[in-house]
Amino acid sequence: MGFNNPDMPWRDLEQMLSGRGKDGRAPGSPSWNGGGDGPAWGRKRQPFQPSTPDVTHPLMRPDAGCVPYAELHCHSNFSFLDGASHPEQLAEEAARLGLEALAVTDHDGLYGVVRFAEAARAVGLPTVFGAEITLGSSPRGGARNGRVARSEADTQQQLRVASDNERHVPDPHGQHLLVLADGPAGYARLARALSLGHLAGEKGSPQFTLADLADTGAGHWWVLTGCRKGAVPAALTAEGPRAAGRELMRLVELFGRDRVVVELWDHGDPLDSARNDALAELAARHDLACVATNNVHY
Repeated sequence: MGFNNPDMPWRDLEQMLSGRGKDGRAPGSPSWNGGGDGPAWGRKRQPFQPSTPDVTHPLMRPDAGCVPYAELHCHSNFSFLDGASHPEQLAEEAARLGLEALAVTDHDGLYGVVRFAEAARAVGLPTVFGAEITLGSSPRGGARNGRVARSEADTQQQLRVASDNERHVPDPHGQHLLVLADGPAGYARLARALSLGHLAGEKGSPQFTLADLADTGAGHWWVLTGCRKGAVPAALTAEGPRAAGRELMRLVELFGRDRVVVELWDHGDPLDSARNDALAELAARHDLACVATNNVHY
């Protein structure tokens, strides 16, 4: 096999990527439908079975010798070209590591939450549901000029100028907003916001605006400043602390001071420490909380 793929037959590679065993069934599943959700796989997906029967979430004791940690920014393979692991695999690994909770935050949708919730329940893992929303209107919401859509007029203009050449790029333009649902009401509002965004755009190009999201969230979401494509980190990198502060205050004005959290992550990049120091200083200056994530992709 060429094209830098591993040295294995296409059949074996497809089974590995689909999460199926050599007999065509999902691990632990008695069904031949591969554990899939679609009609091509059958009318009912089989119940989740942990790949290791004794994988359960350990009790966190004060003498356990580890710092309690919940991962709040994690993509499954439902975030195409960004996430690599099935939701079930993420739940099992989080339980094995003893995480306090895990949030699955796929791009512009709640595609994997049912499978994630079932697996998390089976291994006793507390769950958080969220999404990383892309602002704009090119593929996965990115605008051609990288400008954030702040109104319906902005969104329609970006949709008109979006280039066909940008529709299938792996890292499209557009700023990200990480949203975590606060309870059932927050989940319902997030599902509504995502549905409205997809209905407003075309397939593969949902349309979201900060104003609409703030109206829909209405105190029922936690908003993290996000990854390198979040408004605050992007402004910090491009224009410095003053610009980042303006973007941070914009989020505070829209979503509320008690709902905005500054996200810090460290992937070992030489610039990570300086960026985290600057973000932490901004958070302290504006009396906002910080949270550490791994910004998990693949």
